[in-house]
Amino acid sequence: MRLFVAFHPNNTPSYRKEAIILADEEHAEDFNYIVRLMNTDLDGEQSTLYALRGIKGVGTRVAEAIVRDAEVDPTQRIGTLEDKEVQKLKEALERFSKMAPEWMFNRKRDPYSGKNMHLFGAELDLTLREDLNRLKKISSYRGIRHEQGQKVRGQRTRSNGRSGMTVGVQRRKAMAGKKSKGDR
Repeated sequence: MRLFVAFHPNNTPSYRKEAIILADEEHAEDFNYIVRLMNTDLDGEQSTLYALRGIKGVGTRVAEAIVRDAEVDPTQRIGTLEDKEVQKLKEALERFSKMAPEWMFNRKRDPYSGKNMHLFGAELDLTLREDLNRLKKISSYRGIRHEQGQKVRGQRTRSNGRSGMTVGVQRRKAMAGKKSKGDR
């Protein structure tokens, strides 16, 4: 809404104030600045499609599928949606794992249940933490690397991913004891 004000030919300070006041009056009655879905606060200023991406476990494709299933306009701001439409979005999020194809899920072949599912929000964080604890408990290579804070997936560690006070390359002690040709 402020881009409109910046490029308007009548771009005087008084006009800018009037335009901002008019824009705020648009939102005054039914506009929700914060919409709560799946225990996440979403910015009401964003379009529905992009606001849904604020939920952990929802990317662009999942958001498109949810909006299509709930039959809500993806370009409309999520703060202007009516309570019925927000409820439709909530129901679509809850039934996503039943309606979506298996290739869209973020948790395939769960080690405990063996099922394919899609997790959202805090449930996703909790499951990840449980998986890491299981790897550490059975002392797998990945679990040991996670415990040590090292790279897990085969990356090099000699020159990259350094932490702490180490900066640059340290010379070997054997090389320090040798004299060069010019020192004789």
